[in-house]
Amino acid sequence: MLLTLVCAYLLVTIAVGLWAAKRVKTTADFAIAGRHLPLMMVVTTTFATWFGSETVLGIPAKFIEGGLGAVVEDPFGAGSCLVLVGLFFAARLYKLNLLTISDYYRERYGRSVEIACSLIIIVSYLGWVSAQVTALGLVFNLLSEGAISVPLGMVMGTASILAYTLFGGMWSVAITDFMQMIVLVVGLSIIAVFAADQAGGADKVIALAQSRELFNFFPPPDLKAILFFIAAAITMMLGSIPQQDVFQRVMSANSVRAASAGPVIGGLAYMLFALVPMFLVCSALLIMPERAATLLAEDPQRLLPALVLERMPFLMQVLFFGALLSALKSTASATLLAPSVTFVENIWRQFSPRQSDRRELFAMRLTVLVFSMAVCAYAIASRGTPIYEMVSGAYQVTLVGAFVPLLAGLFWRRATTQGAVFSIVLGLLAWLLLLLSPAGQQFPAQLAGLLMAALGMLIGSLGPQILPNRHGSHHHLPGLA
Repeated sequence: MLLTLVCAYLLVTIAVGLWAAKRVKTTADFAIAGRHLPLMMVVTTTFATWFGSETVLGIPAKFIEGGLGAVVEDPFGAGSCLVLVGLFFAARLYKLNLLTISDYYRERYGRSVEIACSLIIIVSYLGWVSAQVTALGLVFNLLSEGAISVPLGMVMGTASILAYTLFGGMWSVAITDFMQMIVLVVGLSIIAVFAADQAGGADKVIALAQSRELFNFFPPPDLKAILFFIAAAITMMLGSIPQQDVFQRVMSANSVRAASAGPVIGGLAYMLFALVPMFLVCSALLIMPERAATLLAEDPQRLLPALVLERMPFLMQVLFFGALLSALKSTASATLLAPSVTFVENIWRQFSPRQSDRRELFAMRLTVLVFSMAVCAYAIASRGTPIYEMVSGAYQVTLVGAFVPLLAGLFWRRATTQGAVFSIVLGLLAWLLLLLSPAGQQFPAQLAGLLMAALGMLIGSLGPQILPNRHGSHHHLPGLA
């Protein structure tokens, strides 16, 4: 019965998404909803995109193992990213009237940097979308009591998201996000109240978390621990900024005010509401201590679904899995769309000159289909990797490769194409060197990559401007900032 209701909910979201697809007439409609979204929808689609599998399943598992300090990357770093985008980046980017974030790299630095950053951004989405697909497979497996295998569940989940994203693009994503956020917030809020009651009161749950020192946020006064804490915090805080899904929400707004305020409100709401799954997993320790201890040892990601399935009435189960599916589908649809639009707009166009808008719209839809198949295959191949790790790993590549060129291009007039190239190359090389060697155990790879990316931008941009060339003049490339 539960599986039947969940499937019915999936069908409803598909129907709503297909209804929204009627609005799509051009590539701008497909990619950025024709820049027509009001503030409320920018907030809901931003919040819903961030609130994914890692928030409901991954974050509680990390929190119960290491406290608030273990989840500095997400939700605190991730939510802070949206606030930073709204305060410092949104207005500047919105006024440029671009289709993708990679269009900015082309206008500021040229084709080579556009292609390099586009590839970095596209690759980064593999881990994030795969985390959502992995969780969908887990949900179908749990609800069918093992009758549907996890890989088959992944395929079914991918197909359900593809059904409306393929046709409706950003319009379908935004409208289904609005609906799914309501289900998500209402469902998890009711379950939190019910769980607190079962645990003997919210004060008992909070007292348990304090006794286990789960509220400890800052690392011990040790240089290595501090460096890894900072690296974790900035991975999503800064690494998410040069991402197409964030840019799409900014560019989809119907005004500069909505583009700037939407991410700030969405980010603050995300950080606050991400505390609810953490509260629920603490409740589970009081409601079913022995079962919780077993699951924590085997697979902490299953603790929250197990609490709902084993200790809560049927209505709560419907609410929980409706909320969970809302979180997964909203994030997965957004993250399938973003890299597909980037590929067509910024890479495919290098080989195929701009054709009619209709043909380009077809190319975007075809790319969504191909990318979703690739992601599903990658998720199946990555089984066993924790959801939280799949998501956090996805943002390291954009942090070290694409963040510094974007930041410097917007806020530093002397940034040049050569500086951007140096930044990308040095950032990626330093990151890979530490990631693949024992040195990465002593110094965080993503922090090393970011520092070298900043150094590369300085050397590449200032070197030719300071040193005279062979004719005695100084080289300076104009910027957009």
